[in-house]
Amino acid sequence: MRPLRRILDEIEPLFVRGGRLERFAALYEALDTFLYTPADVTRGSPHIRDAIDVKRVMITVVLAVLPCAVFGMYNVGHQANLALAELGLQAAEGWRGELLAGFGFGVDPANLWDCFWHGALYFLPIYLVTMLAGGLWETLFAAVRNHEINEGFLVTSMLYALTLPATIPLWQVALGISFGVVIGKEVFGGTGKNFLNPALTGRAFLYFAYPVQISGDAVWVPVDGFTGATALAQAAQGGLEAVTASGLTWADAFIGNMQGSIGETSVLACLIGAAFLVYTRIASWRIMLSVLLGMVATVSVFNLAGGPASHPYLDVPWYWHAVLGGFAFGLVFMATDPISASMTRAGQWVYGMLIGFAVSIIRVLNPAYPEGMMLAILLGNLTAPLIDYVVVKANVRRRARRHDAA
Repeated sequence: MRPLRRILDEIEPLFVRGGRLERFAALYEALDTFLYTPADVTRGSPHIRDAIDVKRVMITVVLAVLPCAVFGMYNVGHQANLALAELGLQAAEGWRGELLAGFGFGVDPANLWDCFWHGALYFLPIYLVTMLAGGLWETLFAAVRNHEINEGFLVTSMLYALTLPATIPLWQVALGISFGVVIGKEVFGGTGKNFLNPALTGRAFLYFAYPVQISGDAVWVPVDGFTGATALAQAAQGGLEAVTASGLTWADAFIGNMQGSIGETSVLACLIGAAFLVYTRIASWRIMLSVLLGMVATVSVFNLAGGPASHPYLDVPWYWHAVLGGFAFGLVFMATDPISASMTRAGQWVYGMLIGFAVSIIRVLNPAYPEGMMLAILLGNLTAPLIDYVVVKANVRRRARRHDAA
């Protein structure tokens, strides 16, 4: 018999006579399992990688994406106020205009608070509907399966809302997040078992089901009667000359002062989030770097090959692709999703390069879809399990050959 167990067995009667048997049993079990291997142990591989729990991971991602949300609200309001000034209007329309006036805010595009609160009145309803509709499905599936609701939906809801235009109808917001949560995640077993990013799944559903409300020139600025093409649409039609002719500079595009989805325009805000995620080791820097390298390599080949005058998008350099559309947002927050991305280190390089290659091909060679980042990441999600499988099998074969040689 082990020494500690023998000693405790000898003093056990003292605790029994004192009426403290229950506390003694707890102490006995704690000491026994602390110093020795407990009787009940995990027989399979638990795959523990870090002491951090799911809640802390998700909260960290939410904190990282907050700069995009804050700047997105400002930029939506700024673009709307610029459009109102261009149309000669002195106030916002509907209940938003009444609220702004009631709290003493105007629609001055040069006033930071006027822009921020005007944009917030568009973003907050979208986010609230996302939380209500998606949270309902999360609660329903948790009740049916008798498990706790985890914090994964906090990230999904924020990312989903930031990828939408400010003018999207709220019923479509609810429909899209419902599709993303149910079809993109819960049918596969919930958080940790889905192979597609739920936020992108919901966004892709809206794009293909209701393209009029989520694409085109009239959805990016929430002012009735105002239309304006995004920089990506201008590049697809007239190349870099069309982008610069509109007055947009590379610095403006980097900061995010342009039309687009609510939270995807600012590369600077995305880089702040990227630095935080890499520092906390929540997101893989390998995926981020490989996505960028894949895009740079593919676009550089296009630039060297050149193209006909009818296809000026081939001549747009990589450093402009990096600041246009949702490339930076997808690179930092979507492609690095630890659940739907590759998990092996070698696989992460292949996975990221594939996304960078795919987004370049879709943007440049597909005239109907000048963005491409959403579809490229979903393609990467579909291939990630296969990539990891090949990497693991290759490692097994290499170790087997090494063992045979020894």
